[in-house]
Formats: sequence, structure tokens, C-alpha cells
Amino acid sequence: MKLSTAPAAVVTGGASGLGEATARRLAAEGAKVAIFDMSDAGAAVAEELGGVYAKVDVTSEDSLKAGFEAARAAHGQERILVNCAGIAPVAKTVSRGAAHPFDMFAKVIDVNLVGSFRASALSALGMSATDPVTEDGERGVIVSTASVAAYDGQIGQAAYAASKGGIAALTLPLARDLSQYGIRVMTIAPGIFETPLLIGLGEKVVNSLGEQVPFPKRLGKPAEYADLVAAIVQNPLLNGEVIRLDGAIRMAPR
Repeated sequence: MKLSTAPAAVVTGGASGLGEATARRLAAEGAKVAIFDMSDAGAAVAEELGGVYAKVDVTSEDSLKAGFEAARAAHGQERILVNCAGIAPVAKTVSRGAAHPFDMFAKVIDVNLVGSFRASALSALGMSATDPVTEDGERGVIVSTASVAAYDGQIGQAAYAASKGGIAALTLPLARDLSQYGIRVMTIAPGIFETPLLIGLGEKVVNSLGEQVPFPKRLGKPAEYADLVAAIVQNPLLNGEVIRLDGAIRMAPR
């Protein structure tokens, strides 16, 4: 799909980090972008990009439906969905005589995994009812965000790794489900990136983390994630696969 044709795009978690970088890149390439986020900072980003913002909770079907309705009213049916909304609390399975909080585990799964599926299914429903936009019959592209934690989950990441592993495992069956409609599905598994959370840990910690990456010896930049999203959107043969974007890092237990 050519971004120069100004397709409509929705980015969940688009108010900051990887999502914000993606929204900016897609808008720069010509897409009409809608940002879904729980943070009202998304409104300022959307205004700057000439897009729209909807306060959306990906754990709520009604909230997502309302967000898609607002985005489509402004830009028409989205042809690109990028799932970046997520949370990453840390807790060991057993710690100080107590089990991992089960409500926390369930919430991480609901936000990261089920939230990505909710958004994908609702977006695909809309895409499936439209006319193709390419000679191949493509109607849209869905890109989700896993993590290297899906493969190299660290101590304290049981919930997060499970949620991201689920996203990775979801990729192929979702692509197969939606192939009859000409909708492609891809997932990116980022390594250690310069997100607001990591930058807040300080320069010393950031540099130490960067040294763990074989090459290049630094944290990934959100713009590099966005570059890959743009490449996926524009390459019609990329479908049903998870791409590690990590500088060849394999995470240690801690």
C-alpha cells in the first residue's frame, strides 16, 4: 500500500513512545492519522499532525468502537492499524511470601494481548467491507507490537512476556483469517528502545542497557520502529510474520 495515496491510519498508544513516533512517520508520509490513547497528550500530538485524537481504553469494546467511529467520521475507513498500546508492570511469580497478584497478571493480558486483538478485529471488520486499494486486492494492514520478551522474558516479566508471546502467536492465524479479505497482519518485536520510561531511569542506566546490544551498541530509537512500520505498510509480501527489531540482543535472565 502506498502511503502517498493518503490512507487513513489509526495508532493505539499514539500519545508517546513508539506509537507517537509511528503516528508522526505515517503523517509525514501522507497518511491521515487518528491517535487512540488514554493520555490526553495525544490530543496535542494529533493537532500538530493535522489528525484526530480519541480517548480510548483498549480493554473496552465500547470505547474502541467509539474511537473508530470518531476516526472514520474524520478520515473515512482506516486502512492501517498499528497497535502500540500496552503496559509493563514487573512482579515475580513468588516474592516475599506472596504470589504474583493475579489481578495484575489479568490486566496485563487484557491490555496488551486482548486489547490488540479487540482493536484488530474491529478494524478488520471495517476494512473487510471496503473496496480493495491495490491491484493485489489489498484492503488494509494491521501491525501489532510484541517484544523480545516474548522470547527472552526476564525475571519479573511473567505477565508481560505472556502477553507479548500471545501477540506473536496471534500473528499468523490472524493473517490467515483475514487473507480472504486482503488484509495483511504483521508484528514487530522491539528490543530495548528509548521510550519515556527508560529515559527516566537516567543516562547511566540507559548507556548500560545500550552496551548489552551487540550492534549498534545503543538503545533503539522510536523513529526506527516507525521506519519499519512504514516499510511493512508499503511491502505487500510482508504478511503473517514477527520481525525482531533488536540489534541482535538476547536478553539475560535479569
